[in-house]
Amino acid sequence: MLKKESQRISKREFLRQCTLCAGGLALGAYRSNIFSSSSDTDLGKFSREALFYTKTSDGLQCEKCPQGCLLNDGDTGFCRSRVANDGKIYSIAYGNPCAVHIDPIEKKPFFHFLPTTHAFSIAVAGCNFRCLNCQNWQISQISPKDSDNVDLMPEEVVKACIAAKCESIAYTYSEPTTFYEYAYDTAKLARERKIHNLWKSNGYINEKPLRQLCKVLDAANIDLKIYDDEVYKKISSGKLAPVLRALKVFREEGVWLEITNLVIPTWTDNFDTIKQMCEWLCSNNLSDAPLHFSRFTPLYKLSQLPSTPTETLEKAHTIAKESGIKFVYLGNAAGHWAENTYCPKCKKIIVERRVFTILSNHIVKGKCKFCGEKISGVW
Repeated sequence: MLKKESQRISKREFLRQCTLCAGGLALGAYRSNIFSSSSDTDLGKFSREALFYTKTSDGLQCEKCPQGCLLNDGDTGFCRSRVANDGKIYSIAYGNPCAVHIDPIEKKPFFHFLPTTHAFSIAVAGCNFRCLNCQNWQISQISPKDSDNVDLMPEEVVKACIAAKCESIAYTYSEPTTFYEYAYDTAKLARERKIHNLWKSNGYINEKPLRQLCKVLDAANIDLKIYDDEVYKKISSGKLAPVLRALKVFREEGVWLEITNLVIPTWTDNFDTIKQMCEWLCSNNLSDAPLHFSRFTPLYKLSQLPSTPTETLEKAHTIAKESGIKFVYLGNAAGHWAENTYCPKCKKIIVERRVFTILSNHIVKGKCKFCGEKISGVW
């Protein structure tokens, strides 16, 4: 997340730091003047009329995500980044990221998309979920008007990405669906400059905006929390079905897809449910989508729980492989053998990893160097 400092930073200085920075990006932060007063209806520089809403006799119906907020003038949406004003819905998450970093692409995680490259990562405050385990709750569970932000419009994001010599822009950390207009406009400009666009998301988005977005996306990593609708509602305030639908849409639209499943003790560590999830993925043409089982670390409203035992992650890995998932990984398990990529045919290690570092890569022109098996991904 953005390192707070006492003074603002100019765009010229920002670009200079982008060029000099090798890892994270330290930026001067300030509270953006999104509103000209404390009222939620006085819109300013960091707002744009929202896409995907309709006027009804009962108010303004937001159609961006399955939360389906119905807003009247003065109302704020569930995501905290949409407000109704003068008969229109506006996004207040435009050009005002609260987090900007340069990340190895493996951190997202993307293990089968341009390994060893770097992603210029941005986030705006807000989320359309209320996850009890959120690791970025300091920015996801507040409004853009309450975060410390950087003035960075789409064209400046692209310039900064180029200056930092990053091959892609990642919309990440919070929930990019909540800053859809900003991400979409940025992605269009990036695509024109041959920069890749990456979407790290909860997948809670309606089909029409998703299909439009997919036209400018190259890859997505979606959090599939659990194959159980009741637990989904309790842990995130969302539903399972729209996320499953989004996974199918990404595949239909040709966006490279990877999936993350956070294994939380007593919440999402049911092995029968994990098996059902893996079987659903295989039956829906997603057996070659890399599946990342990630270790839970006690945070936010689930801080009383223990970290996920390695044995639990390994059992999930075994279930996924037996179900037919070709590429299964364990996340937040530094040094574990399941960080590596194994050829599904000859079983040899073809990409050796340690955390976010590639130690060796034996994929040549998208195929296993040892046996010639085609390896799904963008290499």
